[in-house]
Amino acid sequence: MTDTTATKDKLLEAALYNAPFDGWSRKTLALAADETGVDPAEARTLFPAAGDDLLRHLDEWADRQMLKGLAGLDLDAMRVRERIEAGLWLRLHALAPHREAVRRAVPTRIWPGNALYASQATWRTADRLWDAAGDDATGPSRYSKRALVAGVYVATFLYWLEDRSEDQEDTRGFLQRRIAEVMRVGSAPGRLLGGFGRFNPLRRPG
Repeated sequence: MTDTTATKDKLLEAALYNAPFDGWSRKTLALAADETGVDPAEARTLFPAAGDDLLRHLDEWADRQMLKGLAGLDLDAMRVRERIEAGLWLRLHALAPHREAVRRAVPTRIWPGNALYASQATWRTADRLWDAAGDDATGPSRYSKRALVAGVYVATFLYWLEDRSEDQEDTRGFLQRRIAEVMRVGSAPGRLLGGFGRFNPLRRPG
C-alpha cells in the first residue's frame, strides 16, 4: 500500500463515521481531515470532488477488504460457488459497521452523473471476485459470469440495507438463494451461466 493510499484510507474511515450525519459532503471531508490530522489542503487534493471521490475510494477500499479476506481462506478446498458467496459476504461484512453511511450514499450513487461510475464499479467488483476465485474464462462466458454476479451483488446489497436480523443472517440466506438460482439457470457450474434474461436480481425472496 502506498503512502497516498494509506492517507486516503485514513480519511475515508473517518468520513464513514461522519457521513450518517453530514452526508457525503465537503463538510464530512473537512471533519475527517481534522480528526485524522491530515492537512485540509492535502485532503482536498486527494478528494477534489469531496463526497463523490470519497465514495469512489470506498468502492476500492471495500474490494480490497474482500480480496484480503479471500486470501486468508483455503480456496482450493471450496467450490466455485462457495468462493463467490464468501467474497460477496466478505465485502458486505467490511461495510457492515458503516451501513448508515453507506445508506446515505445510495441517492448520490444513482444521480445521472454518478450512475455510470456506480455500474462500472459493480462490474469491477464482480471481475475482481471471479479472478480471485480462479476463473480464467474468456469470451461470452467471462462476461456472462460477471454480469450475473454483479446482479447478485446489487440485489443482495439492497436487501442488506434493510435487513434487521441478527448479524444480517437473513441477508446471508438471501445471498445463498440467489447464488443457487444463478447456478441453476446455467447448464452446469463453471460453464457459461446462461439464462441471464430469466434472472431478476431485484426479486425479493418468496
